[in-house]
Amino acid sequence: MAIFTGRLEQTTQAAFDSARYAVELGIGLIGIYCLWLGLMRIAEKSGLVKAFSRKIAPVLRLLFRDVPADSPAMGAMSMNIIANMLGLGNAATPLGINAMRELEKLNRNKKAPSHAMCLFLVINTASIQFIPTTVIALRSAAGSANPAEIVSTTLIASFCAAAAGITAAVVLKRFY
Repeated sequence: MAIFTGRLEQTTQAAFDSARYAVELGIGLIGIYCLWLGLMRIAEKSGLVKAFSRKIAPVLRLLFRDVPADSPAMGAMSMNIIANMLGLGNAATPLGINAMRELEKLNRNKKAPSHAMCLFLVINTASIQFIPTTVIALRSAAGSANPAEIVSTTLIASFCAAAAGITAAVVLKRFY
């Protein structure tokens, strides 16, 4: 289209500018992710993650009644939810995949997902975030004057999404 409109030079320049910005943004995010993943590792080594896991265990047992409390699936779901709460979506992804694998082992009907799998997917997708590190990092890299100002609205929005999703999953469970 740029050739036909005579704007090939502007289009090429815009493509190069965008590519340069993408690289700069990526490098900036690497540093921020290293910081947060390092803090997550410290929290894990110090026992803080296990303390969080114990705090959310009663809620998980209430929501996932058909999953044994000592199942590896509970541990994997707990770690995934904690990583999401800390805004570490990239770190949470392998944990979520592991949780789904563990839930699949407990699933009697291999042709359809279990209620626990569906409910975990809803919770994982809504991901209540206390610290939305990815969004803060993006806002910081874009030069925001106050990149963390979205924390309270993100918390409210993610909590509402999780509540709506859990409610829908529980109501819809009756139909399958």
